[in-house]
Formats: sequence, C-alpha cells, structure tokens
Amino acid sequence: MTTLTIRLPEDTAQRLRALAQSRGLSMNKLVEELSAQALSAWDTENHFRAMAATGDVQRALAVLDRLDAAGARS
Repeated sequence: MTTLTIRLPEDTAQRLRALAQSRGLSMNKLVEELSAQALSAWDTENHFRAMAATGDVQRALAVLDRLDAAGARS
C-alpha cells in the first residue's frame, strides 16, 4: 500500500468529505473508489483506441452494437 499526499483547494476537499460522509465512506475509501472508476474509464478508452488502430471497423461496430443491446435491456 502506498501513501499519497495531494493538495486540493479547500472547497474541493470539503465537498469530497461531504460526499464521503453521505456514502458512509472514509475519505481514503472514497478516493480509492473514484480512482478505480477513473482507471476503468481510461483502460476502456485505451482498449477502444487500440482496436481502432487495427482498422477493424466491423469488429468495433459489433462491440458498440452489443453495448447498445445491453443498454436496452437495463
């Protein structure tokens, strides 16, 4: 486990504390969860960029079709 010190504007820090409290989380756990979400989005973006670089348009469109179908079921 790594300890990380960050500097935030006071207003941002206060809002994050309020968000953590509203979710029943510690600040540490909130930042951990938000970081995981950001990394997941980044990984997804990189995955699609790699797929796009292969030039396989049909495969990329098939993935988007599956996402649309999954969204329609939700």
